[in-house]
Amino acid sequence: MERLIIPQFSHKAAQAAQARLDSLAKVPGSLGALEDLVIRLAGITDKECPSFPKKAVVLFAADHDIALKGVSATGQEVTEIQVRNFCGGGGTINAFCRNMGASFTAVDVAMKRDVEIEGLVHRKVMYAARDFSEGPAMTREQAEACIQVGIDMARDQAAKGATLLAAGEMGIGNTSPSTAITAVLTGMSVEEATGIGSIIPPERLRMKAELIKKGIGLNRPDPADALDVLAKVGGPEIGAMAGFMLGGLSLRIPVIIDGFIAGAAAAIAVGLYPEARELLIGSHISYEPGHMALMKYVGAPTFYNLGMRLGEGTGAVLLFPHIDAAVRILTEMPTLKELDIVR
Repeated sequence: MERLIIPQFSHKAAQAAQARLDSLAKVPGSLGALEDLVIRLAGITDKECPSFPKKAVVLFAADHDIALKGVSATGQEVTEIQVRNFCGGGGTINAFCRNMGASFTAVDVAMKRDVEIEGLVHRKVMYAARDFSEGPAMTREQAEACIQVGIDMARDQAAKGATLLAAGEMGIGNTSPSTAITAVLTGMSVEEATGIGSIIPPERLRMKAELIKKGIGLNRPDPADALDVLAKVGGPEIGAMAGFMLGGLSLRIPVIIDGFIAGAAAAIAVGLYPEARELLIGSHISYEPGHMALMKYVGAPTFYNLGMRLGEGTGAVLLFPHIDAAVRILTEMPTLKELDIVR
């Protein structure tokens, strides 16, 4: 895994955007969080008036052998079934991308089988994360390789002209490693952080929490070492998403965080590069209980709450039109001075 240079948040560009907003023919601050969003985007891109004509979503797929313990409502085979669906354009994320004119790419990081699916990018690091309730999910070297996959995919999208990115995921059982990451990095208890995921009954929810606690106790991940946390109790697609976020930020391309699993990836990203805290943007508040603790840890604002918990990058893509509307304020509104209005 290569070492990246994450640029600093541009306070100069952010202040210029703030001054521009305050000069426009509207009540100062009257657009609320949209103005905060514009200012953050200016600081990330180092542009007073940023724009995002080409948007891209990359979905990373991996299997998790902890799913074999029954922590999810569906079997492990559903990862492959859904990846086929996504590559065929039939997923919720595909519909949202079409609505926004965003490109979509699916990447195999650690699916259980080798599969030939038209459009699927093959960057397999391993054949499913190991059951972390019985030992480490990955080696440290495998975790680094997953992060590098994400970095490479961010650069690939940038080379294709992408100006705004979001990471999605598919992996049956991946709320379990996300919960473990949440507990280790934020201090939230496993019981509080464990959600219903794909909807499991109370007795299986308790079993899920016990398996996660067992895995944390057995592996003893070091909260001061994000790579150690990722390797011991994380997941390959979580690592790839973290790398994707960092790869985008290293190029000053904003990366929007989706829900719980993406939040866990963002937590790994800022654990590796604390300077990324000022540069990430959240989208929605997930229904999963650990999500807000992750967003607080990451330091990323969120902008809406629709009770969503699907993943795939769906929540992030729904922020895209808000971003387009927000940045247009800077270039399409006249100033008070231009309208000869005295405040």
